[in-house]
Amino acid sequence: MARPLPPLNALKAFEAAGRHLSFTRAATELNVTPAAVGHQIKALEERLGVPLFHRQTRALRLTEAGQMALPTISHGFDRLAQGVEQMRAHGENGVLTISVSPSFGAMWLVPRLEDFRMRHPEIEIRIDGTDRRVDVARGDADVAIRYGPGGYEGVQVDRLFGQENTPVCSPALLRGELPLSQPDDLRRHTLLHIDWKDAEASWRMWLLAAGLDDIDPTRGPRYTMETMAVEAARDGQGVALVGDMLVADDLAAGRLVRPFDPGLSTPLTFSYYLLSAKGGARQPKTAAFRDWLLEESRKTRPETHEEP
Repeated sequence: MARPLPPLNALKAFEAAGRHLSFTRAATELNVTPAAVGHQIKALEERLGVPLFHRQTRALRLTEAGQMALPTISHGFDRLAQGVEQMRAHGENGVLTISVSPSFGAMWLVPRLEDFRMRHPEIEIRIDGTDRRVDVARGDADVAIRYGPGGYEGVQVDRLFGQENTPVCSPALLRGELPLSQPDDLRRHTLLHIDWKDAEASWRMWLLAAGLDDIDPTRGPRYTMETMAVEAARDGQGVALVGDMLVADDLAAGRLVRPFDPGLSTPLTFSYYLLSAKGGARQPKTAAFRDWLLEESRKTRPETHEEP
């Protein structure tokens, strides 16, 4: 049945301007000029015979008709994007694009991916190692694994696991010239820092929690990525403070050890989450990866696995 719709570009201009309440910001998003956005919306209003915006000197407000229509039209564009992504998935012969931070990808995900590939040889994998924001709802990636506080909106969210902040080092430091066996011994060892970490995950907070307020928490080299700090710790260059899930394999293999009582590890507020487009799990490749990743997360930390 034919659908008597206005031009798609006019609807896109209305939806963007309605979300931003700004012709200028809508124009930036759509890569056109503000005048072009205004022209499209004016033509849409004339076609429909109803005003959609109240245009004021320094503000833009939706009319009652615009307020009623915007949520439905926004949802419609989301559904269109999902449909396009479904077509693209078939056109790419089942390529699954996974967006993941470089450190988590290298230290936790990639060592486990061979199992997924053995189970699903028909799915080609593309790893996009980045910390930048990606919009899975609009097809920037099929899935994204992110570390954060939760509260992600407009997407399917699966909590994987939380972390504990724990000191780790090479086993050699436990039996070296300056044996490392209790937190007070840290004053004779190098502290390895991860530059981007917030206050909660810093050496300053860990030392205070351990009752060591007389050790300088800022001394020692700084790294912009966990992988570099962990490599330095493996080489015996010092003690790194990292999330235990990132070094789970190193700890299991004995490449790294926890020098102190695990009770001194501190739970972190953030968790790892799997993000995918709403309805995206119906795609065979996305559903297969989601099922596999949730299974792996339960193996990694079964006692804390829970739904978001």
